[in-house]
Amino acid sequence: MPQTPDPSLSGRTALVTGGASGIGRAVAGRLAAAGARVVVLDRDEAGAREAAEAVGGDWRVADLSDGAAIDALGLGSDLCADILVNNAGVQHVAPVEDFDPERFAFIQRLMLEAPFRLARGLLPGMYANGWGRMVHVSSVHGHRASPYKSAYVAAKHGLEGLSKVIALEAAGKGVTSNTVCPGYVRTPLVEGQIRDQARTHGVAEEQVVDEVLLARTPVKRLVEPAEVAELVGFLCGPGTDSVTGGSFLMDGGWTAA
Repeated sequence: MPQTPDPSLSGRTALVTGGASGIGRAVAGRLAAAGARVVVLDRDEAGAREAAEAVGGDWRVADLSDGAAIDALGLGSDLCADILVNNAGVQHVAPVEDFDPERFAFIQRLMLEAPFRLARGLLPGMYANGWGRMVHVSSVHGHRASPYKSAYVAAKHGLEGLSKVIALEAAGKGVTSNTVCPGYVRTPLVEGQIRDQARTHGVAEEQVVDEVLLARTPVKRLVEPAEVAELVGFLCGPGTDSVTGGSFLMDGGWTAA
C-alpha cells in the first residue's frame, strides 16, 4: 500500500549541506517526505541539482571551506531556513608527524568553522520565528579516536562542543541543536576506502569491512544512509522540543564495548 505523506514539516525549509550524495542525499529525501522544502548545498553543482530535483527542492553551490563563499549565500536574507543539517565532510589519513598542516586546516574550516558560520547566519531567523532545528552529522569519532585521523577526530570533537553551546544558548527560544554519530556508513567515500584497502592488501572487500572498519563494532555491518536520515528526521519532527544538547550514537555498539 502507498505510504501516507508525512506533513509534520510542512511549511518548513531545510538546508542540507553535502546533500548531493550519501548521507546528505538521504537526509534531503527524508525531510522532503516529511513535507519540508529542501535546499541542497554542495560544491558539486550537478549532484546538488540532481538531488534537489529528485525531491522537488532547490540547490545552492558553495565551497564550504571558504568563509567568503558562505557569506555570499546571504544567510538570513537571501537564504533562510528553519532546519539546518550540517553534513558536509571529508577524510584524510596520515600520522600526525606527516599530516599536511594545510590539509588539517582545510578540514577544520569545512567540518567545524562552516557549521559555526551557517548556524551564526541562520539562528537569528530561527529565534525570530520561535522554532528551529539544527542537526549536525558528527561521528562515532566525535566520541572515540582512531589513529591517523587527527584532523577528522578533532573536527568532530569540536562539532560536538559547538552543538552543545548552541543548545544552551537557544534554550527557551524554540530552537534545538543535536548531533547524530554514526559509525562507518555505506557512502561512496567509504566504499572507495574499502576497495582501496582490499586491493592494497590483496584481500576480499568483505574481509576489509569485518576485520578493519568494523573491528571494534559488535554489529558487523555498515550503517545505511537511510538509517541516519531517519534519526535526523526524528530530531526535526514533532515531540522533540526538549530533545536538545544530545549526541545520538548509531555505532553498532562500538562505544559500548
